[in-house]
Amino acid sequence: MFTVCKPVSKLAKAAIALTTAAFLAACEPGGVGGGPSIDTSNPVPVALLVPRSGDAALAQSLENAARMAMSDLPNVKIDLRVYDTAGNPTTATAVAQQAVAEGAKIIVGPVYAQAANAAGLAVLNNNVNVLSFSNNTSIAGGNVFVLGPTFENTANRLVNYAGRQGKTNTVIVHSNDAAGQVGQAAIANALANSRVNNAGTVGYDRSQQGVINSVPTIKATVDSTGADSIFMTATTAGALPLFSQLLPEAGVSPATTQFIGLTRWDIPPQTLELPGVQGGWFALPDPSKAQAYRQRYNATYGEAPHPISGLAYDGIAAIGALVSQGKSNALTGAALTQNAGFQGVGGIFRLRPNGTNERGLAVATIQNKQVVVIDPAPQSFSGAGF
Repeated sequence: MFTVCKPVSKLAKAAIALTTAAFLAACEPGGVGGGPSIDTSNPVPVALLVPRSGDAALAQSLENAARMAMSDLPNVKIDLRVYDTAGNPTTATAVAQQAVAEGAKIIVGPVYAQAANAAGLAVLNNNVNVLSFSNNTSIAGGNVFVLGPTFENTANRLVNYAGRQGKTNTVIVHSNDAAGQVGQAAIANALANSRVNNAGTVGYDRSQQGVINSVPTIKATVDSTGADSIFMTATTAGALPLFSQLLPEAGVSPATTQFIGLTRWDIPPQTLELPGVQGGWFALPDPSKAQAYRQRYNATYGEAPHPISGLAYDGIAAIGALVSQGKSNALTGAALTQNAGFQGVGGIFRLRPNGTNERGLAVATIQNKQVVVIDPAPQSFSGAGF
């Protein structure tokens, strides 16, 4: 989920191999950010912050995933302490401070941007890093990292793929709400750093009439610029079904103008039935690894995992990979942001010095109402796809 907040204070910017959570490579020197010194010969105290009294099912799924990751760590012991944020910043502040006072060397969570920002501020002076489950990059930086998939990462992956496929001009179509504006900025930035031109931007209000009113403008922009693709922020629960019907009816055919989506077009599955999404491009985690995680979780706990639960697994996997190196500085910002990255439930990922992340994503399309991967997820950060 995308949660928008105005940070309490902008922080200073400073598989899945299920049998192992191994490094993709050894730690590299350099980087930024501090962190506590740890004794890797003893269990490492890790705080997991979840919204138990706000969303008990989500909280339990995150804890389950974290404990499953712990069971996969070779020769690493983690002392996991779980704290309830109640899903709000005030409680997140209190429990983050409590966790550090009780010995936590790193915090995994919370979920929501405001709570994650508050937790980071609460322990900033303690030199403790926070691996939040948020995907809101406005809170990233300093001691706060976001583990959630970001619009920037998805936009870069899809724009680079489009360029390799010969696309030259893209029109950005975005909702006028906060999430749509963040998405638009991510796409525009990706285009600015690629071989694909920004052919124009069309915003729309998130209502049926707002979508209807924008279609003639989109059509005119495509025609006047000769755009060969449209990059949309629309979600399957929002404007995508309507756009996928109205744009072809208006003469913007997916047969001649490539439709690209910033969000998953395969969730819920009934979206695959829509005629207008056939042939569209979108990004998703490495499907085979994501499926292996879901099957493993289901076999372990007897139910399907929450869609974002894998972020808890990833956080623990990264910590475990670092601690396994036996270094006292394993949880510093420099260690967390080593370039080689980590193996997570959806493939490779790495944390960046600015607090954001990069994830190895696959590019998929929809053919005959089925998801088809057309460009596999990269298996390393030096490979194709980056």
